[in-house]
Amino acid sequence: MAAVAAWAASTAFSVGDIRRATASQASGLWFRCTTAGTSAGSEPSWPTDIGSTVADNTVVWTAISSVYEDVSVLAPSAIIELFELHLDSTLHGSSDVYRFHAGSNAAVTGNIVFDGNAYTRFPVQADGFEMRSSGTLPQPTLTIANLDGTMTTLLALVNATTAGNDLTGATVKRIRTLKRYLDGESTADPNARFPTEIWRINRKATETRDVVTFELASEFDLAGQKLPKRQVVANTCQWIYRSSECSYTGSNFFDVNGNSVSTLAQDVCGKRLASCKLRFGENGTLPFGSFPGAGLTR
Repeated sequence: MAAVAAWAASTAFSVGDIRRATASQASGLWFRCTTAGTSAGSEPSWPTDIGSTVADNTVVWTAISSVYEDVSVLAPSAIIELFELHLDSTLHGSSDVYRFHAGSNAAVTGNIVFDGNAYTRFPVQADGFEMRSSGTLPQPTLTIANLDGTMTTLLALVNATTAGNDLTGATVKRIRTLKRYLDGESTADPNARFPTEIWRINRKATETRDVVTFELASEFDLAGQKLPKRQVVANTCQWIYRSSECSYTGSNFFDVNGNSVSTLAQDVCGKRLASCKLRFGENGTLPFGSFPGAGLTR
């Protein structure tokens, strides 16, 4: 099977035609024409869920997995697992990207090139990558060989920028594709992949002479965060007076008790709804930074 062609503008498509987005899609999706027609002059905003549809002038596209048909056959091509480690210049002193693969599938004995990027064969073990619809979010682990001291050296460089960081906050991307789509194959296609998974290093779990193990966390893992981010208070404005949130820039000045004063230096907001009405008018639009209706229901 040849690589799937990219979408094209102002082109006639027939039912069953399959196209990919013109830019690489981390969602790992292609798009099948389910209503024939002619495409628009500009590319549509492609959906990110399998089965979702998008209208493209008179064409309708349906999102499909770029690898489903390949892995559902009796003898699928080997699944290749690739990893990218992205550093943060603020935390780690550089924005370097390290790419590697375990080399355990398809008898791969050297480096792999996919989408123009070289992935170094390196002993690595990844566990705990799973999808859950309930319960706690998964916290997979990534164990990387340290026999030559590479990881210890990298940790030392990072910790010189942020003491004790140990790569916390670095981004880990897990990319899976099939061997047939790697660069150099006759059917090479950088757009044929499973959805790219993005994780953050939550902490360094262990470090020995042999291995370093990191615990990963999902970008949706919001431990320690408050919901809602703002406390629901009924009668006290939370905006800073005369800030962009408050938006008041007028020359009518009042003190904290709502009494008229003559100078800006004496102007102090009382943080009450009445204070807002004095400045914006009894029937004006009030940018009151609180929730006056919060105490009205039980």
